[in-house]
Amino acid sequence: MHKITGLLRLTRPANVVTAVSDILAGIAISGYFLYEIDSERPWLPVLLLVIATMGLYAGGVVFNDVFDAGLDAVERPERPIPSGIVSKATAAAWGTFLLAAGIVATAFVHQKLFSVSVILALAIAGGALLYDKWCKHHFIAGPLTMGLCRGLNLLLGISIVPEVLTDYYLTGLVPVVYIGAITTISRGEIHGGSKAVMYTAAALYAIVISTLLGFSIGRGHWTTAVFFIAAFAAMIMPPLVKAIRQPTGPLIGKAVKAGVIALILMNASWAVAFGQLYFACVILLLLPVSVGLARLFAVT
Repeated sequence: MHKITGLLRLTRPANVVTAVSDILAGIAISGYFLYEIDSERPWLPVLLLVIATMGLYAGGVVFNDVFDAGLDAVERPERPIPSGIVSKATAAAWGTFLLAAGIVATAFVHQKLFSVSVILALAIAGGALLYDKWCKHHFIAGPLTMGLCRGLNLLLGISIVPEVLTDYYLTGLVPVVYIGAITTISRGEIHGGSKAVMYTAAALYAIVISTLLGFSIGRGHWTTAVFFIAAFAAMIMPPLVKAIRQPTGPLIGKAVKAGVIALILMNASWAVAFGQLYFACVILLLLPVSVGLARLFAVT
């Protein structure tokens, strides 16, 4: 049981829930439930994409700990691999299984071996491994690669209606900017960071908030979306402001944690911006789940 808990800790369960919200936001953007679809299995592609993102995200963060095992032995010895709860080989096998399961699940979304969903899943898996192994500690490549994985994850949700991707592929840039900001400030979680980095993150957050508001205004749904966007801003900005005033490791860690979990609110905002309030409410139900899991398992 101790080992099973260790394997579960490696996957960052609270973060996996936020990845599911990416998929649901993408499905809302695609208009999947606004079109007439086979009434016998309308939820099967949704379920498959949810399974896919859970495998892809969890597999990616497992390999993060595999590649960082040496560094974690010094900086975070309580993690499953350096503490000896899970061996490095077992963790690598676990991560491989999760990534493979995620990719395989996408093959059944459109019943094609090389659909756009499969291609996006392969890109996400490749991007995650690229980040974990080589890009993580690079000042520019690290945040960009991690953000790209999240952007592709949003597009993976949109790919449930492939033809819509050509209309809304640029929405994938918003998670790139947002996650890039979080990844940049997260480097100060152990030894503290600089105010300049915190101010940069604040500027990037402002761009994301403005973009969400712009989409909702452009599509005529701002009167409802503004409440979701305001809640999103209220969750991410106060911890960041505290970190700006005093950029210590613990305060930066809280800002990062809030930023990650707030992805659910950002994704709910996407759904409302595209006129699907009911779907936004479904996404919001993931928030207490993620918050609860964050109390049991580490987010970073």
